[in-house]
Amino acid sequence: QVQLVESGGGLVQPGGSLRLSCAASGSIFSIAAMGWYRQAPGKERELVATITSGGTSNYADSLKDRFTISRDNAKNTVYLQMNSLKPEDTAVYFCNADVQHRIGWRNLWGQGTQVTVSS
Repeated sequence: QVQLVESGGGLVQPGGSLRLSCAASGSIFSIAAMGWYRQAPGKERELVATITSGGTSNYADSLKDRFTISRDNAKNTVYLQMNSLKPEDTAVYFCNADVQHRIGWRNLWGQGTQVTVSS
């Protein structure tokens, strides 16, 4: 069974930092794009950032100055470094990846990790 598992969320004060991790596990042949999305209460899920297997990244325009996406292909893991956090960054953050396994390609979502920015 192939799955994505996020970690690293929590409560942080405004101006603080958090680093999210998402590891893909199972019988994986390869992983193409990986990314992070977020969903705040009462709002639709939105793109945070994506990164290709070659390391090319793409960000939501409003976040590119504070957030950094990276990945470790050897560990099948994607990271999201979030700095200068604001209360409006409060959301559930979801990992997403295009994963090739024995049956073929699947687009997977993690279960989400809560990030709360509050004093």
